[in-house]
Amino acid sequence: MTTDHTTVLPPIERHAVLRVMPMPADANIHGDVFGGWIMSQVDIAASIPAARRAAGRVATVAVNAFTFKQPVFVGDLLSFYAEVTHTGRTSVTVAVEVYAERQPLRSEIVKVTEATLTYVATDEQRHSRPLPLL
Repeated sequence: MTTDHTTVLPPIERHAVLRVMPMPADANIHGDVFGGWIMSQVDIAASIPAARRAAGRVATVAVNAFTFKQPVFVGDLLSFYAEVTHTGRTSVTVAVEVYAERQPLRSEIVKVTEATLTYVATDEQRHSRPLPLL
């Protein structure tokens, strides 16, 4: 984990697909948010553009990369930025960047996590299906 605490701003031209504030139940006794909680939020955020591109149901098939760059604390306001980076016949790969606005009364913003996940488009029987043409 990096200990550089410089302020990093999210890309101005992108909109967050998800914003959430972790609560005490999401953290250990020291106030550090569990990595697994962050991973689940990243999966939710990445599934949004994946489902849009697939025009329907998707299932997570791989977490290709996941890096925790800074700790996340109870009270941080997290913004998740997700975009499709690759499509296959049935799959969609999504990159996610997560930024934390530290204790929103302070104006420090840091990049806390980045990840890449792959989804497969599925039908009603949960079998893979081709992506629709654009």
